Amino acid sequence: MSVFSITNNNYHEEVVASGKPVLLDFWAPWCGPCKKLSPVVDKIAEENPHIKVGKVNVDEEPELARRFGIMSIPTVVFLKNGKEIERKVGVLPPETFAAVLEQYL
Repeated sequence: MSVFSITNNNYHEEVVASGKPVLLDFWAPWCGPCKKLSPVVDKIAEENPHIKVGKVNVDEEPELARRFGIMSIPTVVFLKNGKEIERKVGVLPPETFAAVLEQYL
């Protein structure tokens, strides 16, 4: 499954009403660690068709970043039924994300 660009305009449709668990990657184009994490997030999307994976550019979507209280990027937020269930900050190994997916999703 592909990675979706999540904006304030499509948030409800793509995240809250998706009917699937969601992984949101909060990032920015100037962020080196975000660039390092991006292939990991893309691979999660490819290997897990039962979840929806979205990316939120914090420069373009500051309202969403505020809504989630994003203080550092990259931040990955896991949601189920539209509610946050877990959050990971920084560049972490793929196994960390796999463990969260296995535990909650």
